[in-house]
Amino acid sequence: MPLQFFKASLRVIVILGPCLFLLPAFSSEHQGIVKSAQDGDPVAQNKLGEMHEDGLGVQQDDMEALKWYRRAAEQGFADAQYNLGLMYAEGRGVPQDDGEAVKWTRLAVEQGHASAQNTLGFMYDYGQGVPQDDDEAVKWFRRAAVQGDAEAQNNLAAKYAKGEGLPQDDGKAVQWYRQAADQGLPEAQFNLGSIYANGKGVPQNHDEAVKWTRLAADQNHSYAQLFLGLMYSNGLGVLRNDEEAIKWYRKAADQGVADAQSILGMMYAEGLGVAQDYGEAVKWTRLAVDQGLADAQFFLGFMYVEGLGVPQDYGEAVKWTRFAADQGFADAQYNLGAMYAEGLGVPQDLGEAFKWYRLAVDQGIADAQYNLGVMYAEGLGVPQDDGEAVKWTRFAADQGFADAQYNLGAMYAEGLGVPQDLGEAVRWTRLAARQGIGEAQNNLASIYANGEGLPQDDGKAVEWARLAADQGIADAQYNLGLMYAEGRGIPQDYINAYVWFAVAQANGMKISEQAIEKIANNLTLQQISQAKRKVAERLRAQR
Repeated sequence: MPLQFFKASLRVIVILGPCLFLLPAFSSEHQGIVKSAQDGDPVAQNKLGEMHEDGLGVQQDDMEALKWYRRAAEQGFADAQYNLGLMYAEGRGVPQDDGEAVKWTRLAVEQGHASAQNTLGFMYDYGQGVPQDDDEAVKWFRRAAVQGDAEAQNNLAAKYAKGEGLPQDDGKAVQWYRQAADQGLPEAQFNLGSIYANGKGVPQNHDEAVKWTRLAADQNHSYAQLFLGLMYSNGLGVLRNDEEAIKWYRKAADQGVADAQSILGMMYAEGLGVAQDYGEAVKWTRLAVDQGLADAQFFLGFMYVEGLGVPQDYGEAVKWTRFAADQGFADAQYNLGAMYAEGLGVPQDLGEAFKWYRLAVDQGIADAQYNLGVMYAEGLGVPQDDGEAVKWTRFAADQGFADAQYNLGAMYAEGLGVPQDLGEAVRWTRLAARQGIGEAQNNLASIYANGEGLPQDDGKAVEWARLAADQGIADAQYNLGLMYAEGRGIPQDYINAYVWFAVAQANGMKISEQAIEKIANNLTLQQISQAKRKVAERLRAQR
């Protein structure tokens, strides 16, 4: 960019009437610059070029700017050579021409022009008009950086961070980012904030991360605004505050940052920091979708599945989910697999379901690993294979997926795909039970009651059976009835025995009918009436 801008006040006289306007009047200072430029003064010529480029005191005109830059550049004026190089590089006032851009930039570089040195480094960094060469890029970034050029300092820091053209050195990266950030360069402030957030080259420090990110965000740096929003969403270096997060996401979203638009859509959908509004959620999500963001495509697919802000439409759901899945978005690959498995928006196809689950599995999605285990265990879309079932179920279980832990416990208990091992069965069943899986709680109760794989303990059996029974597991409800009836691990109580047998019967346990008749012989009519009231209460709660 030009090194200096000429500033002057404009006087516009508007005469009311039939569309009569007087043009801005040139100040004597403007007139002096024009005269000096016409007389061949390169400083004035360059300044007049800047005025035309930016429309300062004259009509904005890239071709006029180019004309005056060229006159000054041909006289060897470095600022003009640099400016002329930028015009060629960007194709303003002239067809874009990397060769001419390099030519004029080099002429300015030969005079030690720092901004031109930085631009030449950029050209080598990206192979623009010259062969791509990291060593040359570093050389020119460094020459400009030691002259105090903030953009070059930021670029040199990035080279140290990536180890391109020189040995990777996070400490040196921090040093140069800080010099540029101290000069107020928002890109460097943002980068320094990211470094403190991640603890690369400096001890992790969220307070410092917020400080530098906010400085960049206040200068309207869009990605700093996004990052500051994330800090408020997660309470990193600041108190968690969804309203502040929304504020910064919106600033970034308004500048077209797709990630911010996508997050803003999700926050409207969930009512985080803003009143829940599915219409706004769809609006912001679609803006991110228009930029091809996989997260947003996935979320738009979900909205069509649920009918949130759009009519429920499984066909549209599949369409957007597939777009995200084709970009390698793991959650979308999993959802697309589930759609094929269930025939939602597509014909049911277990082979396609397996294909998409398998892609999601490669990215570590526990749900997909679990489903793959189920498909192998039951021979759904693949040949039945207990060994493969155990393999994928274990992957999911190791990630803490509760259903997979339950299944793995059952596999060890029955010796399916693994040698029977009651100790391992207990271990995995207990992990699933602690996460609230009712079937696992019921199995653990049976294990304690029978002393299989661990010491027999009726009290523990009652404890786990009750947890499973409260979740509506009919087997556990029946077993709890037996424990009350026999006084195993709990004081004998015929009323509660009747209650749990009756609840189990209502949930499909036909064997409970005989148990109810037998236990009723130990109760008065009044006690039976009391028990029936409790049964009704439990069944209402269960619904």
